[in-house]
Amino acid sequence: MTDFIKDDFLLHSDRARDLYDNIARDLPIIDYHCHLDPKQIAQDVRFTNIADIWLSGDHYKWRLMRAAGIEERYITGDASPKEKFTAWAKTIGMAWGNPLYHWTALELARYFDIFEPLNESNAEEIWDKTSRILTENNMTATWFLERSDVELLCTTDDPVDDLKWHKKIADSGITKTRVLPTFRPDRAVEIGKDDFPSYIERLSAVSGMDIRTIDDVKAAISSRMDHFAEHGCKLSDHGLERIPYRRSSSDVLTDIFAKRMNGSALTDEEIEAYKTELILFCAKEYNRRGWTMQMHFGCRRNNNASLFASLGADVGGDTIAGSNDFITSLAQLMSELSEMHALPKMILYSLDPTYNAQIDTLIGCFQEGPDVMKIQHGSAWWFNDNLQGIKDQMKHLALQSYFPGFIGMLTDSRSFLSYPRHEYFRRILCDMIAESVERGEFPDDKKTITKIIRNICHDNAASYFN
Repeated sequence: MTDFIKDDFLLHSDRARDLYDNIARDLPIIDYHCHLDPKQIAQDVRFTNIADIWLSGDHYKWRLMRAAGIEERYITGDASPKEKFTAWAKTIGMAWGNPLYHWTALELARYFDIFEPLNESNAEEIWDKTSRILTENNMTATWFLERSDVELLCTTDDPVDDLKWHKKIADSGITKTRVLPTFRPDRAVEIGKDDFPSYIERLSAVSGMDIRTIDDVKAAISSRMDHFAEHGCKLSDHGLERIPYRRSSSDVLTDIFAKRMNGSALTDEEIEAYKTELILFCAKEYNRRGWTMQMHFGCRRNNNASLFASLGADVGGDTIAGSNDFITSLAQLMSELSEMHALPKMILYSLDPTYNAQIDTLIGCFQEGPDVMKIQHGSAWWFNDNLQGIKDQMKHLALQSYFPGFIGMLTDSRSFLSYPRHEYFRRILCDMIAESVERGEFPDDKKTITKIIRNICHDNAASYFN
């Protein structure tokens, strides 16, 4: 079969190829949001077959396989790794238009020198070749990081985590990649969830504090931020279906927390009031510490109740929320923080791409020096990190804001094979800029273009996260 991944992949002109080859291609990667397991890095896990790297925990692939009619046994069930890989090959070989087709091809090319597309007919051959390469080349977790030239990666971590694996990574010098935690306090914020009281008990235990009031929650959260800061943390992350904004008095908030801890159900208004208070508190703490606050919103999770009951969360049952007014409450949150001079650096991601223009106009309301693009519109996320979604996010950002200040791509992935997503992004970026020059929409100024591309692919993130 003819090679699919070639030097000109996604690059539609000589100018685009020149920009990619001579500016973007060899820049180190700063992956400031991912879901890699620090334990696997600390233990330098060795992979013996590609199914273990590719298909374990990857709900992107699971969704596509279910849509292609693959039985669950070959997705999350008891089928062998080779059987699961074969089912994946059968699925991806026909998946025209899906970004996983491109990602799969890039990952095979960059790590295994396999340039033909995977499909049902060559699955056996590719399984044998990748298994042999994985065994012979000792391709461990750190091998993939260093092969991909990952300068920094930030994992996603709960406040109750002890971060022992991050410490081991730092102390051992096992990898040249700097691995830092990210503070994700969702479970302390989501007071309406069934496991909230039990989570507060865990937070109480790890912080050494008797949590009886909302002020105690804040004190415990602050204590855990101290712990994260000791391990180099510079970022937080909040995952929200909707952005809350409902202000209430201290007495009301105290009653809300006590009511929930006593086992009583809360109204939607009470839940929103508590969440607003906790998010504002966290934001002020981030600002004080010089951390960046990420906010991922617009995802409705666990829509398939039977799937959730049998397999749990993060298995492919999530969707774009849609038809929510995220902007009004988000603007109110940001305005209150700005009035208090407590607005931290923020990166905003909406899973609903129809909010691209709204986000890009909103961030313009809150930019302030000396930071370049203190408030960022995060890169195309999850259901949007595809060819069209990446283009749309960048086009809207350029139309409404300062594109050279954009901090660029991230993987948002659980797989050590995902780093070609940065290449994917860089190729799209270089092609877009080259096309604008060819069309006479931007001058053929190599010095300026070089700076823009370097900034977005690496330098802005390095500066933004200090």
